[in-house]
Amino acid sequence: MAILEMKDVRKFNGEGDQRAEVLSDIDLTVEEGEFVAIVGFSGSGKTTLMSMLAGLTKADEGQVLFKGQPVAGPSPARGLVFQNYSLMPWLTVYGNVALAVDTVFRAESRIDRDTRTRRFIKLVGLSHALDRKPSELSGGMRQRVAVARALAVSPEMLLLDEPLSALDALTRAKLQDEIVSIWEADRRTVILITNDVDEAILLADRIIPLNPGPRATLGPSFKVDIARPRDRLALNGDPTFKELRATITDYLMRVGGDAKNEIENTRQLPNVVPITQREALPSAYARAAASPIENRYLEFSDLKKTYPTRQGLLTVVENFTLKMRKGEFVSLIGHSGCGKSTVLSMAAGLSPITGGGIVLNGREIAGPGPERAVVFQAPSLMPWLTARENVALGVDKVYPRAIPAERREIVEYYLGRVGLEQSMHKLASDLSNGMKQRVGIARAFALSPKLLLLDEPFGMLDSLTRWDLQEVLMEVWKRTQVTTLCVTHDVDEAILLADRIVMMTNGPRATIGKIIDVDLPRPRTRKALLEHPNYYAYRQEVLTFLEEYEHGAKPSISSATPAIEKIASSSAKTAA
Repeated sequence: MAILEMKDVRKFNGEGDQRAEVLSDIDLTVEEGEFVAIVGFSGSGKTTLMSMLAGLTKADEGQVLFKGQPVAGPSPARGLVFQNYSLMPWLTVYGNVALAVDTVFRAESRIDRDTRTRRFIKLVGLSHALDRKPSELSGGMRQRVAVARALAVSPEMLLLDEPLSALDALTRAKLQDEIVSIWEADRRTVILITNDVDEAILLADRIIPLNPGPRATLGPSFKVDIARPRDRLALNGDPTFKELRATITDYLMRVGGDAKNEIENTRQLPNVVPITQREALPSAYARAAASPIENRYLEFSDLKKTYPTRQGLLTVVENFTLKMRKGEFVSLIGHSGCGKSTVLSMAAGLSPITGGGIVLNGREIAGPGPERAVVFQAPSLMPWLTARENVALGVDKVYPRAIPAERREIVEYYLGRVGLEQSMHKLASDLSNGMKQRVGIARAFALSPKLLLLDEPFGMLDSLTRWDLQEVLMEVWKRTQVTTLCVTHDVDEAILLADRIVMMTNGPRATIGKIIDVDLPRPRTRKALLEHPNYYAYRQEVLTFLEEYEHGAKPSISSATPAIEKIASSSAKTAA
């Protein structure tokens, strides 16, 4: 029996000449007790769609029906959880949940309302935090409060609008498990908006893409014909999972590719030398170091980082030893708080080294320098400057002997390479998050660094924008072959980008737990990766490591390559 229906729904934004159709011809039927996941692109109208289902906004055309009746406004029958938790900061965990319970169940006794409030707080595992305020909670705990508040009013349908996208991978996995257990307890209907294909397959009965706008429409429905309960580690070896994952990914990449206008830039770089490549060493040292460094281009030697606390020194990272070849791309992966970004920050010279050392191209790192470029999760652009001016800031410093026309060519070359040739004169404040990160990538490569440091550069973006920018990054990296260290929590990203994956144990006292050589051919594409016979073996290796450390495994340090069937070395890596 259908509990929710959308019939020929259309939604517009703006007025007059500025009126634009956001959603077009939306038809959707959801059965009672069904778990439906809607996946889509950033800006495609997913949140607008969810707002109509919740009754927060009305369709301009068509009908939205709940149990056969038009949705005329919000109702406790449809519980809504947004990406941002919107908690009352002055209330405790108990107070935030009780506020909803007291509003909906006024007729119940005070004891019954108290029992209901405590029951749902316990359900999401927060009984120990009853009296804490939101400012005292982690992001994952705050989102649990939001889920408890939505469930406590006993909705017939639960609407989840990307509730986990801002969380780290470990917290996200735990809340995914909680959502499934809550759904299985009484099979209330759930509609989940997500940009994560794996999350959709893990949780849902059915997956529906929302094709990109303008005039976004729903795509074909994909049934998830995988038995429950579903274990994320076991899914990695399930042939049905692999086939469904590849099919949905291929569909999303295809419709996303049709929606964007790729512009191939044919600019050539001018023949100028940046200060990062100019000889600046004493002549005696230069003679002694005349031969180029290849195999030990970047060295982390017994690296250690401590912070003072009231209880004494806290050791965040210790015994971190790693050697990187010139031109190598290494992914650094591990659970949130394991010290990945701390290592990268020390390599950038932004955080003092407590013990050990880092040597780049024969010189010890003692502070920040132009030979190291960093791309952070947020690109930190000057909002009052254009994309071109933001990149030019660094280029003007790094190429002091180049004439203005040559520096301009460098800036425009890299902006063209990341697909911003037509947008380089837009203010940074007018760019989307994905476009801002493209500027950040262009700015980093334009400095012609000896070392590129990427700190979860795509972590704030939806999956589909992230896929696109990963392709951009690989394309530019292929041309420059700059030595790169990339911090990520995304297993697929780590495999796609890297020559080696360095896995870190949980903190405190985090260190290297295992290193995997990724022996896959380059250039790489996501589609080719999904079809490669060794891809899921690499994925299993990393997922198994993360699963072990999720449950508190102790480090068993190994830098050996795992026993994965190898591709012939002649085809493993192709010339860039």
